[in-house]
Amino acid sequence: MTESEGNREKMPRKKRERNLIAFTGGAALLALAVNIGIAAYNSHKLKKKKKDLPGSNFRVNLSASEILKLADRIIAKSKEVHDLVASVPLDKVTYTNTISPLAELEAQQFPLVQSCVLPKLVSASDDVRKASSEAERRIDAHVLICRKREDVYRVVRAFVSKGEWLNAEAKRYILCLVRDFEQNGLNLTSTKREEMQRLRTQIDDLSFRYIQNLNDDNTFLLFSEAELAGLPAEFLKTLNKAANGKFKVTFRSHHVAAVLELCKVGKTRKMVAVSYGKRCGDANLPVLEDLVQLRHKLARILGYSNYAEYAVDPRMAKTPSKVFEFLEDISSSLTDLATKELKILKDLKKKEEGELPFGIEDLLYYVKKVQEQEFDLDFGVLKQYFPVNLVLSGIFKIVQDLFGLRFEEIEDPKIWHSDVRVFSVFDSNSGELMGYFYLDMYKREGKYNHTCVVGLQNGSLSSSSAHQIPVALLISQFQKDVHGHPTLLRFSEVVNFFHEFGHVVQYVCNRASFARFSGLGYDPDFVEVPAQVLENWCYETSSSKLISGFYQDITRPIKDETCKSLKRWRYSFSALKLKQEILYCLFDQIIHSADNVDIVELFKHLHPKILLGLPVLEGTNPASRFPCSAIGYEAACYSRIWSEVFAADIFSSKFRNTISDQYVGMQFRNKILAPGGAKEPIEVLSDFLGREPSIQAFVDATAEFSL
Repeated sequence: MTESEGNREKMPRKKRERNLIAFTGGAALLALAVNIGIAAYNSHKLKKKKKDLPGSNFRVNLSASEILKLADRIIAKSKEVHDLVASVPLDKVTYTNTISPLAELEAQQFPLVQSCVLPKLVSASDDVRKASSEAERRIDAHVLICRKREDVYRVVRAFVSKGEWLNAEAKRYILCLVRDFEQNGLNLTSTKREEMQRLRTQIDDLSFRYIQNLNDDNTFLLFSEAELAGLPAEFLKTLNKAANGKFKVTFRSHHVAAVLELCKVGKTRKMVAVSYGKRCGDANLPVLEDLVQLRHKLARILGYSNYAEYAVDPRMAKTPSKVFEFLEDISSSLTDLATKELKILKDLKKKEEGELPFGIEDLLYYVKKVQEQEFDLDFGVLKQYFPVNLVLSGIFKIVQDLFGLRFEEIEDPKIWHSDVRVFSVFDSNSGELMGYFYLDMYKREGKYNHTCVVGLQNGSLSSSSAHQIPVALLISQFQKDVHGHPTLLRFSEVVNFFHEFGHVVQYVCNRASFARFSGLGYDPDFVEVPAQVLENWCYETSSSKLISGFYQDITRPIKDETCKSLKRWRYSFSALKLKQEILYCLFDQIIHSADNVDIVELFKHLHPKILLGLPVLEGTNPASRFPCSAIGYEAACYSRIWSEVFAADIFSSKFRNTISDQYVGMQFRNKILAPGGAKEPIEVLSDFLGREPSIQAFVDATAEFSL
């Protein structure tokens, strides 16, 4: 997961997990002494004079009052610069007096803004987190005001009309500025602008209502232990019970997924799938219908035919027709393989349950059954081969060797918690300092509870002062070592961590001139591609041995056979699973491309067409419980598949047989990572591949490693 500079998530809080171990006699005294020693060491460590990071303007450990004062200074400085630009006579506009001040402001203020905003994600102090949230609210409100300033817009438009572009990247930046203003209606009449604002308010209210309906839904089903056969005892212990002793299965995703994947009783699986598929239907279907119509109205005010055109226009895909073509090509290319996969599942159900028809509610259960039969993979045992420090050192080696980098840990840096580590990144040939990254890897109370990368300072090569270097933070949620037992990672955590570290590599290798295109300022259809490319190293034998080793003897990595099984497991039933995802993406794209779509009938039509004749469960519709279409990814749900397909093309074409080839790695660094968002992604991809990107590598890999 990435956290983009302009689209931060709300932070759910999570209570600290406690591990209680009983000690007696000497063991208790020894444990107490060790804990006191560790506490004293950590206290001494934090009291020592800490180092600033040269070239970084990100500020660590601000107090609540300092955060709010800094936020006010940020706003005051921003207003000063915008007022200065607005005062330029329209016949006197130049790059220096119009565009450069705004670009400089973005570059200089981003690390200061993040100094205010980051504490809400990582601080142990409730007061500091509250101040951080308030600072973010103030800054966001000010940014919105700036993007509605007609006086600044007129000056920028006057410069655009002169057509005196400094270079291609500067032109791209200036057009982004114009788009920011025009998305707020500054090219419209005041009447249309007011209508646009009214529509946006209604859209926000309905989106909130849709999500709130799901959050408030406490529906559950009651089942006896026999009806939940196959679910582990540990899971059943987590379920509440009704007065009659039956277990309560809620419609929270972890409950539903567990039943659909593990429950042996087909009737139970179907009951849960149907009820979950109807979740919030009466409340949310009309809300989504209204949302879609309001979005279409908003898009038309802004000059688009429908909302999908508006949403896709600034993305790599460019047009809804390109999205439809892409999804339909992938779907049809996978049909034969998906048909084979479905036959395997149907045959197994017939063997276990007789002539009962196979339904969509059976998919997860029988996929897991086949995987257990086909692959000798015990993920509980496999976890013992991934101690966190070995995984980290292995990832470091792979990345450094591949991309010509060198990481050096900084001693005694300024940090917000004793667990945090900080590294400098150098070019291994020239010795140039390329950037820094922080690692904040372990769970604690008050900390953001997802894995993500947060930008702390974007690079900027065009600054009139010394250029800024990138600074990033990787947050993860590993359980810290307890009483000498090393932190062991599930394989899925290893893959996720490698993915997120790929975003760190993106961040520090980006050499865009403008802060807006630096860091993770990529096209949203392309931003995940580099990290998805790097995930592949988790499944290659030579590299997986570098990140694995039995925790009691790290000289024993996972076996070659295990590596091969992991790769086949990765692709098993992937065609059928992807068809299901394509179904939702097409649904999302269609409702946002046309007026007055009957969303119930649309889903009934699409379901059997895409999923090889499997009928929709009676009365169900994803529109009532599919928040991506309601808020966040509306008309853009396709984007995850889009990036996965092009990442597969990159890896298969360039890395598959040369995964440790630094020549190819440096090409990737220079042609894919360095430009950032400064170039059109299609140009970047075509330059690296030597041709137009294709879906074929993805299709071929899916077929090659399938069952």
